Amino acid sequence: MFPIATLAAMGILVGLGSSFTAPAMMERLPFFKIPVVFTIFSFMNTVGSFGFTYLPAMFAMAIPFGLAKKNKGVGAISAFAGYIALNMGINFMLQQQDKLASPSKMQAVGQANVLGIQTLEMGVIGGIFVGLIVYALLERYQEIKLPDAFSFFGGIRFIPIISVIICSILGLGVPFVWPTIQSWIIGLGHVIQNAGIFGPFLYGVALAVLKLMGLHHILLAMIRFTDAGGTAVVAGKTVHGALNVFYAELNAGVPISPKATAFLSQGFMPTFMFGLPAICLAIYFTAKSKNRDRIKGILISAALVGFVSGISEPTEYLFLFVSPILYVFHTIMQGLSLSVMALLGARMGNTDGGVIDWILFGWLQPGSRWWLLIPVGLIWFAIYFFVFRWYILKKNVKTPGREDDGAAVMTKGNGIYDPKVILGALGGAANITSLDNCVTRLRLMLNDPSKIDEDKLKQSGALAVVKADKAVQVVYGAQVQSVKDGLEKEMGI
Repeated sequence: MFPIATLAAMGILVGLGSSFTAPAMMERLPFFKIPVVFTIFSFMNTVGSFGFTYLPAMFAMAIPFGLAKKNKGVGAISAFAGYIALNMGINFMLQQQDKLASPSKMQAVGQANVLGIQTLEMGVIGGIFVGLIVYALLERYQEIKLPDAFSFFGGIRFIPIISVIICSILGLGVPFVWPTIQSWIIGLGHVIQNAGIFGPFLYGVALAVLKLMGLHHILLAMIRFTDAGGTAVVAGKTVHGALNVFYAELNAGVPISPKATAFLSQGFMPTFMFGLPAICLAIYFTAKSKNRDRIKGILISAALVGFVSGISEPTEYLFLFVSPILYVFHTIMQGLSLSVMALLGARMGNTDGGVIDWILFGWLQPGSRWWLLIPVGLIWFAIYFFVFRWYILKKNVKTPGREDDGAAVMTKGNGIYDPKVILGALGGAANITSLDNCVTRLRLMLNDPSKIDEDKLKQSGALAVVKADKAVQVVYGAQVQSVKDGLEKEMGI
């Protein structure tokens, strides 16, 4: 999630920089023609492009950093070295095959300069590949003991060394297998693109299903950064992936392709900005009157997180486990949201689908058709509110505030987010063998999951608890990072 979070922030810089340096904007508001003002926003645009230029290297470093149980920094540094070594290995083999293209023909044969090395254009797939390899090497060899004469190179010092060796050797083989892999990805892209208006619907539904397992970021990355999300020639350069195409067009000042934005934030805006708040409102009005005050805070928090930043899990986990059929309805509505916005010709990109994206990549961008969101969003709000309210009452769904007396409820008091309470509910420090987090969930490995006190976890602010053998995920929403930090402090790690 580190490269994704960085990308979102860099996207805001690009959105502001490109908006206020666009000729149309400067004609409307001459203030932005002032040299100092123009230079500032041009600088913002330049800095923002960092997140896209070096995204593969960031993915390579982020994977071992995120997955490793210890020595995360060693994994990140080793992955950066391994990524360079992979591309040097590819470059060496292309030289041996006499296949290094001239600068004018590099794009035509799928080659590019990566960190100054002429190599195959693998995009984020190359970074992900290296990240997984280095993570495996770190887990296997970080405690290796070498003979006394070579002991200096043992332990964690061995990881960047073996990473460079292994990745460079693997790089020698990449020119032989990459064309086949690339053809598969391009084929997937053709299937999605040729599905027409049905393609965004399938994409939205698939994301909602994968989100249940926390795997939706894999599909997001493929569509955003690889040929699966389409390709386009922008300013004479071939660009791969829906998000990359959008930003390349934004920077070049050319018309935005609706084929790219069909899979980006515009399609999620009706659901995230209108549907999720409507769900929270329906839950509030169907709660028992005596419980409304104590659930109001968590409902407002969940609705605002979805509306502003496009993070949907805090709202989704309010009803997912008590009524899966409502999640099925929500899944279909999310797919329809993408298709409807694409069918109407909206052209708003970026990653999140919240109000920030609507302002930066809608209001401020000529030709975005940002106003389409208002009627679609109001319709989505009405549908979500009345369907959820009707179904909750009809089936007596135990959403927050409708629990039986004595049942655990989520509150804004009683030790909410208290690390001592949470640690005790997880069975104590001795029961935890691994602790990490993503955007909304604690991710743990436990010695004995039966020691979990789910009622106490919910009283501490957890939205849901998901178990799979010894792997446990506890959903805390936007506060999860502070929860994890508090647990680590309490555990002394």
